[in-house]
Amino acid sequence: MLKSALIAFVAAAAVQAANYSARQTVIDTVEAVILTDAARKTEVTIVPSIGNMGYEMKVNGKNVLWVPEGGLAKFKARPTLSGIPFLAPWANRLERQGFFANGKNYLFNMGLGNVRGNIPIHGFLSASAAWRVVEAKADGKSAWVKSRLEFWKYPDMMAQFPFAHTIEMTYRLQEGALQVETVLLNHATEPMPVSVGYHPYFRLHESPRDKWKIHVPVRDHWVLNQSNLPTGEVKPADLTDPIPLEGRTFDDVFSGLIRGQDGRAEFWMQAEKEKLSVTYGPKYTVCVLWVPKGRDFLCFEPMAAITNAMNLAHTGVYKELQSVPPGGEWRESFWIRPSGF
Repeated sequence: MLKSALIAFVAAAAVQAANYSARQTVIDTVEAVILTDAARKTEVTIVPSIGNMGYEMKVNGKNVLWVPEGGLAKFKARPTLSGIPFLAPWANRLERQGFFANGKNYLFNMGLGNVRGNIPIHGFLSASAAWRVVEAKADGKSAWVKSRLEFWKYPDMMAQFPFAHTIEMTYRLQEGALQVETVLLNHATEPMPVSVGYHPYFRLHESPRDKWKIHVPVRDHWVLNQSNLPTGEVKPADLTDPIPLEGRTFDDVFSGLIRGQDGRAEFWMQAEKEKLSVTYGPKYTVCVLWVPKGRDFLCFEPMAAITNAMNLAHTGVYKELQSVPPGGEWRESFWIRPSGF
């Protein structure tokens, strides 16, 4: 009897371990890592050489992320924001071609070409090829891939943001949810400001976007000027719950996230049966909500700070800017959980 029970236990453990897998492969000439949860028919594709972007999260064959049509080779030749792009060393817009940190004025070298525009936006890492996979594994509980970008090794990056640091990102697929963990390791001798974020593009499949509704757990709404930069004025969010999207658009910055006892804030979008939740860890203090007109996606954007945070912190308008001490680390996650697909 004992022997039979032991055999059954070992067999069950083997099945559980076989459920998750992490596979490095090439798709359309582009290196990719595929994480699989066979029991939940979920497959996540990450492309390290294109900003370490999450490219697909398919549940029963349906991609809950929006990406342009045409395949990975075409996308790599002309990348655009889609999937799960990482925005760093700052997210969203800056009011000037430079920023303040630790009381110092840093101006961009616009001749390098990695920063563009009178109002620079979204940093310069969203399509970076500098990421390197350091681990792709699976066990009986999850499948994951960990990648690293050693920012300090690239003179063109350091010229624009002179804080030596390393970025580590781990995608972990576990029990039907995708965790995206980011770690910033500061090697500099001064505190490093944290103004990073993500710009994930989410979609549902069973109905047009006008039939969706969303849950936005926030208290504060930042007033923006014509350049979509915060003026410093904050108003109550005053949102219905849930918000029907019929006839609605958003391009708004919210803070004062309403959190559970675990410190996390859960946003969601829902059609009829299909639902997708996006949960922010405590250090993601801001949500940029983008719901553009005439598109079949929306963006709940986890942000560590408001738009133009480094400059507004210098003027005293924004007092919640986070930083990493010399030799320290900043670590946070957000989670994507589809259901009903």
